[in-house]
Amino acid sequence: MKHKVEKLANALTTVLSSWECVECIAVGEHAEMDTLDPYFALVLDVYVRSRVPDPELRQAAFGNPGAFESAQGQTKDRFFLESLPVRVEYKKVTEIDRLLDHSLDFLKILKNSGTYPLYRLQTARILFARTSWIEGAQARLGHLGEDFWSVMQQTFLTKMEHYFSDLGEAILCEDDFYYAVSAAGFLRFAAASLFMANRRFEPSHREINSQLRQLPRLPEDFIGCWENFILDEGESGRSRKRGLAELIAKSLVAFR
Repeated sequence: MKHKVEKLANALTTVLSSWECVECIAVGEHAEMDTLDPYFALVLDVYVRSRVPDPELRQAAFGNPGAFESAQGQTKDRFFLESLPVRVEYKKVTEIDRLLDHSLDFLKILKNSGTYPLYRLQTARILFARTSWIEGAQARLGHLGEDFWSVMQQTFLTKMEHYFSDLGEAILCEDDFYYAVSAAGFLRFAAASLFMANRRFEPSHREINSQLRQLPRLPEDFIGCWENFILDEGESGRSRKRGLAELIAKSLVAFR
């Protein structure tokens, strides 16, 4: 991280670690970007064992930063500090433990949210740890078992096929909104199934396209179809895109 970002992260860590409820503080990979990059944000994952202070107290503890906004349910704070965008996300240790111990019981959640929360846990740079809990949690990620990966892959394939069907309907009905939603869903879950096939957790949506290309195992000719589908060709290219989507879907369904 740049010196300014590192200094700010350390200052926030000093505040957060003073709260008895905080078990661990980790910084996300987007903090490593240049601060002028539109994707830059200082994202702190704060793993807690009990209730965090109320939003007003948190805002004051952070130095009354600009544009402070707290998500309903007290799961996330967004604000600007020293002209940098900051996100502090609070995650319950008990919920992480339950997910790691009984991952498939959380299928209803994971099939929509994806495995990005686990990616963040796995790749986090630790700024503060009260105990060795975070090390144990990261180690447990490596022992989720084949059932987890195969079930998640099949779940994402099913979601992909659903959006593929929607895509065809949207093209026939010339429904621009439905087309955009269906195309986005198709891409999202096609990529998710491929990460599962490679036994990798999904990165953020902003990183999926670049990291997907670096996966060790891909269906034959997949990247060509993928790139052509992403290209914006307007309404005239939508019938062709359905054909590309069909090729992508068939290759992924057969890919193990």
